[in-house]
Amino acid sequence: MTGTVSNSTSPAGMPKPTPQPNAPAPRRRFFEFKKDIPASWSVILGIAVWACFFGLWEFAVWQQWANAILLPGPGKVLGALYTMFADNGFLSDVLISVWRVLFSFGLACAVAIPLGILMGTFRTVEAFFSPFVSAWRYLPAPSFIPLLLMWFGAGDTQKLALLFIGVIWFLITLISDHVKAVPADLIRTSVTLGGSRWQVLRTVVVPASLPNITIAMRQMLAVSWTYLVIAEITAADAGIGAVMMRAKRFLHVDEIMAGILVIGVLGLLFDFLLRQVYRFAFPYLEGQN
Repeated sequence: MTGTVSNSTSPAGMPKPTPQPNAPAPRRRFFEFKKDIPASWSVILGIAVWACFFGLWEFAVWQQWANAILLPGPGKVLGALYTMFADNGFLSDVLISVWRVLFSFGLACAVAIPLGILMGTFRTVEAFFSPFVSAWRYLPAPSFIPLLLMWFGAGDTQKLALLFIGVIWFLITLISDHVKAVPADLIRTSVTLGGSRWQVLRTVVVPASLPNITIAMRQMLAVSWTYLVIAEITAADAGIGAVMMRAKRFLHVDEIMAGILVIGVLGLLFDFLLRQVYRFAFPYLEGQN
């Protein structure tokens, strides 16, 4: 009688592997160390924090924890914001403030980027400039307002100078530190292969440090926005800060808070734009920052 091959053996006489049941997918926990989260989570959590903020704000107004004049509710602030844009020409003030921040920040980058790269690359350049830059970092920019008013008057030049002073020294230091972090092996290898100082600087040091330089610019642009109101509250007739100071004279706290809200939204917008520039310019670093 011809035998049959058992189901438990293969034609070669080897036992077949026992099929394993599908292992359950690991349960995603809410708190994980340095783990990416789904995009839907990011959106939901981002909305949730603002819902909590405005909810607590409305609750504080409803409970009358402060004078209604000094703490208007979110609805009143949004209403004031609509009136400011629709009837009071607030858009022109916003555009003036945006121009001041971007122009002064552009000037700061034009000085800080090359100087920071040279300081981070060559120790002789760092030894010359570092004592000067380090000293200026500890001087508060608003303390220069009286001098700037005497030197430049109350026009745009004084405000641009204050915004410039507020970020330039920290930006130089951040860029210099990022350039120092470029691996020395890359530079030594390039020099060994016959690269000149200019070639190594242009083809190795700058490309290797450019992603972190972009991050430093993003960080310091936020600081520039924090100095905006300080620059515009002194002898200004236009800009978000000037509108807020005029509102303060008449106790229009809703307009002051509306101005703060606009600055926050503009800051988030420009931060988002710089993040997109970073992702577009350095797609191979996506997910590392």
